[in-house]
Amino acid sequence: MSATELRPSAPDDALKGPTQASRRRRSRTFGAPSAAEKFWRYAALIFVLFVTVGPFLWQLSTSLRSSTEDIYTENLSLLPQQPTLSNYVRVFQAIDVWRYIGNSLFVAAVAVVGNVVFSTAAGYALARLSFRFKKWVLGLFMITLILPAEATIISQYVTVRDLGLADTLLGVALPGMVSVLNVLLMFNAFRQLPSEIEEAAVVDGANAWQRLIRVALPSVYGTIAVVAIFSFIGAWDDFLWPLIVLTTPENFTLTIGLQYLSGTFTNDMRLIAAGTMIAFIPIAVVFGVLQRFFFKGVEEGGVKG
Repeated sequence: MSATELRPSAPDDALKGPTQASRRRRSRTFGAPSAAEKFWRYAALIFVLFVTVGPFLWQLSTSLRSSTEDIYTENLSLLPQQPTLSNYVRVFQAIDVWRYIGNSLFVAAVAVVGNVVFSTAAGYALARLSFRFKKWVLGLFMITLILPAEATIISQYVTVRDLGLADTLLGVALPGMVSVLNVLLMFNAFRQLPSEIEEAAVVDGANAWQRLIRVALPSVYGTIAVVAIFSFIGAWDDFLWPLIVLTTPENFTLTIGLQYLSGTFTNDMRLIAAGTMIAFIPIAVVFGVLQRFFFKGVEEGGVKG
């Protein structure tokens, strides 16, 4: 018997063990951040949270402070010493808040409905239908997107005035019924849908409207929620356009009506803070209702099984 045959062979586990163990260690540590990386990530998160949420909390704290509390002291704390809702009551006494809220809700509702309907139809046409000069139309949408709103505000006002809608809420809502950004959002959502599904609907004899309503829309509810939220916030927070169109105080939106607080009570920042919080509440409610659809819109475009 040769020496090679007498030599004990190394077990397979001994040969493979270190390699497999190292692989297991690498698999456990793959993608896991170190302690320093975790520290800097949380530090960046806290900084962003402070920058974004900090002013809101300070505004809320100011709106709850009593008139006897000095809001200009250097040692002011975030929590009010004597919290009170009297500032909110005084806002309702100073201006016709309910009328302004109703006017803003009307403008926002028209903007939301218009964007959901027209932006969805336009986005579907650009993404799924074939027609001449389609690329030119899409390019015009892209060019319009980079134009600032102030560049077209004069032409918008002239158009609204010629239509007899100056100093009306409909004139305020009309230019915001279709947004280029919302059209492109819907275009991107519809473009990601598999063409095989729509081709099967064409074979079954479905026309364009039937394919839009029964095939495409159920897959883009998240993006529609994003469009609705963006449209509502844009119409609710708009200040410059209503200021140009409206001249009658009874037709003012809430953002325009709140300027009376700054003019009448210039030295009382508590009322201005309270009015700002009143204007923020509807936005928080709308986002709270649609937030699950909003985050669903990030993953839009897949086929639901």
